Amino acid sequence: EPPAGGGEAAEHRALVLTGFGGYDKVKVQARRGAEPRPGEVSVSVRACGLNFADLMARQGLYDRLPTPPVCPGMECAGTVRALGDGVRDRQVGDKVMVLARSGLWQEVVNVPVSQTFPMPEGMSFEEAAALLVNYITAYMILFDFGNLRPNQSVLIHMAAGGVGTAAIQLCKTVENVTIFGTASASKHESLKESGVAHPIDYRTMDYAEEVRKISPKGVDIVLDPLGGSDTTKAFNLLKPMGKLITYGVANLLTGQKKNLMAMAKTWWNQFSITALQLLHQNKAVCGYHLGYMDEEVELLRSVVAKLVNLYSQGKIKPKIDSVWPFDQVAEAMKQMQEKKNVGKVILVPEAPKEESKKAEN
Repeated sequence: EPPAGGGEAAEHRALVLTGFGGYDKVKVQARRGAEPRPGEVSVSVRACGLNFADLMARQGLYDRLPTPPVCPGMECAGTVRALGDGVRDRQVGDKVMVLARSGLWQEVVNVPVSQTFPMPEGMSFEEAAALLVNYITAYMILFDFGNLRPNQSVLIHMAAGGVGTAAIQLCKTVENVTIFGTASASKHESLKESGVAHPIDYRTMDYAEEVRKISPKGVDIVLDPLGGSDTTKAFNLLKPMGKLITYGVANLLTGQKKNLMAMAKTWWNQFSITALQLLHQNKAVCGYHLGYMDEEVELLRSVVAKLVNLYSQGKIKPKIDSVWPFDQVAEAMKQMQEKKNVGKVILVPEAPKEESKKAEN
């Protein structure tokens, strides 16, 4: 959009999803900027978070993304470069984290001020880009739905991923919580170091059986990002008064492109239960989707305030797996989709070395 003043807007680089499909569908393109509208701030982006939902969006499996061509990206961090009319609580130069439904994988973004959160002291831009989506999700699942309390047990799937890592750290803020975590064997050492009592290799063993061997009654809380038949397994693993929180359908993702067989199988096996059956089981089933929380500004702000407080106390710290420049977005997505990451995968507009080279010249 050209700016209102009629002057020529500066170009910036953006990652654009050109159509649904494989890794090659996300391309770096030049976009014309615009001045922030009333109530908005313009942010120079320094780092962006890559999320599982972005991988699903690329395949056309995520319902909160506008039709391509579209700029993906639900979280980023950077510096405020301009203020729209009426913005009082941000200054040019402020370091902020940004949360949005999409559109943040670009060098410059204009967003409503309500979608920005001040970065805490000492936090890097990479950490800030790793905080919002994963930690808000993990926090609300564990505490608002899960009602996690001392001496309880939790099963965390994809425990080495972004939400998994956040959930482990948040569990450690409660006394004597026993954590079961599924991940491939190569990640078990780092899971143990981070506080997982029982890492389980879901590729070579039946995780439900393994949980039962250690805890015959099951667990108090299961975090389910998988969907399909795994949700049924999760429900059956709950103790009386246990809670299952389902927050994703990662089982839909089997390769680079949409797999109709995997979709059919996952939906066919999708867990279903009636209110009456729940009553007899003494269990709870909750569904969580951050993408549908965008109207809940006050609620999200209060959660972020709690997370910033925990960060400042040194109780949580986003774990960065790897940092990729926009030009290598395909490799970044591959790293996550092939589940090689331990912690968060981050995108940055330019390779860090390039910046220092420019500074030297």
